[in-house]
Amino acid sequence: MSGTSIDGVDFALCAVSNARLKLRALWSVKFPRALRAQLHAAARGSATSWELAQLHHNLGRFYAAHAMPSGGAPRPQLAGLHGQTVFHNPDPRMPATLQIGEPAYLAEMLRVPVVSNFRAADLAAGGEGAPLATAFHVRVFGKCGRHVCVNNLGGISNVTSIDWRRGARPKVLAFDTGPANVLIDLAMRNFTAGRRALDRNGAWGARGCVCEPLLAEWLEHPFLRRPPPKSTGRELFGEAFFEQALAAARRERLSKFDLVATLTAFTARSLAMNYRAHLPGPPDAVILAGGGAANPLLRETIARALSNSGAGVSPVSAGVPPARVFAGETPAATAGTAAPLGAVRTSADVGWPLQSIEPAAFAYLAWLRQRGLPGNLPETTGARRAVVCGVVQ
Repeated sequence: MSGTSIDGVDFALCAVSNARLKLRALWSVKFPRALRAQLHAAARGSATSWELAQLHHNLGRFYAAHAMPSGGAPRPQLAGLHGQTVFHNPDPRMPATLQIGEPAYLAEMLRVPVVSNFRAADLAAGGEGAPLATAFHVRVFGKCGRHVCVNNLGGISNVTSIDWRRGARPKVLAFDTGPANVLIDLAMRNFTAGRRALDRNGAWGARGCVCEPLLAEWLEHPFLRRPPPKSTGRELFGEAFFEQALAAARRERLSKFDLVATLTAFTARSLAMNYRAHLPGPPDAVILAGGGAANPLLRETIARALSNSGAGVSPVSAGVPPARVFAGETPAATAGTAAPLGAVRTSADVGWPLQSIEPAAFAYLAWLRQRGLPGNLPETTGARRAVVCGVVQ
């Protein structure tokens, strides 16, 4: 999986069956500077058709070169390749999405079937082609009697609400809430001339002050108030948005730390605003995943925003059992018993490393595709029906 942050690739090796879904190995590879620059150019629409075609193959070769697990892990029998999204337009009148990274190189390297192009089938069935990690979230984190939200903080923030307080099956709602890391990362690259790609440990944001008038202006963005199903990407919250934010920050005479702090608050408050407006009620627990969950300032700001918005989570009562999860294994260590869910936790607290959720979700979707089972949840993507997702190479 390589997401909207466009920083690198996460690989997850999973054991999947009807009875279990277990992480066996996890590794990540950063994009080289030149490849990353080319991907950013494609995502902002400044690559020619020739450049995009070359990049499609170069990226496919990059995936293949790093896909073989090491450390005695077994060879994979099946691969799921999401690819790099360079365009996503879920407009129902003329929808389109494009994930690049030629899968033939991965199939040749691994000599196993490779499932890719997951989003197109849902789009053709009237959906937005996203979110697709929802089925994985429900299987791994759903807990009977509880309302659990799984929120991935990649480039874009997306939430899966699993409300299983009543009935034999949970009520599931999933959608993008707005930006997660993408604007913060763009700010860091801008202010450091590309030397830093992220606000590690929230250090820059913690040194700044939030500009409330500017934040209030951003929170009026129409996407944030739109009801689900909805999905977004760098088209709305990417380079163009950041350039406008940077110009506004200069007018307000904000320091670089102030702008990073304000962008961090924008991620947190837009998330909380969406929870309050669109979820069936306050969740019992929120599980944060993805790279943004490693940022303590962002985690704390999200928890505070949820509490202040009235969309906060309730503390777990004594004696309530932990959520049903499958503890993950990493090459370095094996997770033990899953920790009980608290108010705002990370996926690592319940046995799944932060960077494992998205690649493991597409491993699971590949497994569903191999069995001819639907991968989308129509109630979350807006599709007319459940469809088998992915093309087999």
